[in-house]
Amino acid sequence: MPEALRLYVRSVDALNQGIGRIVMYGVFVMAAILLWSSISKTFFLPSLWTLEMAQFAMVAYYVLGGPYSIQLGSNVRMDLFYGDWSPKKKAWFDAFTVFLLMFYLGVLLYGAVESTLYSFQYNERSPTAWRPVLWPIKVTMCVGFTLMLLQALSEFIKDIARIRGEEI
Repeated sequence: MPEALRLYVRSVDALNQGIGRIVMYGVFVMAAILLWSSISKTFFLPSLWTLEMAQFAMVAYYVLGGPYSIQLGSNVRMDLFYGDWSPKKKAWFDAFTVFLLMFYLGVLLYGAVESTLYSFQYNERSPTAWRPVLWPIKVTMCVGFTLMLLQALSEFIKDIARIRGEEI
């Protein structure tokens, strides 16, 4: 493999690993928000922001943690046949199917960018009683989809290397 591709794979993997290791603690943020929601509903006045903030935290956790999950190979697969295949056959299959993933992520990114631009242009707010602006979570989604696309390309390069009998 050319050194430029090796550098790309190492850089994208390092970036997504760093972000993923930080974002994985988002589960505690969500738990704290939901705990406060339960406490405030039981002992005080219910908070208007807790449910929606927990949803925003979940989106950030899921979208920003996705590339790290792909990198670790902890994404869900149907192992009916895949589990019995040789590493080279798995690499061929993964190299083919990653194009479907990249197409899907491209469509998601296109929609997210359009929605984010709309959100900035009209200062879009949630139609709930709390009424937070929506652009921060939409920007987070755009960043997450971009990172996932970069990671999918990295995985494609690693699959091609495996097919050629190399490791990156």
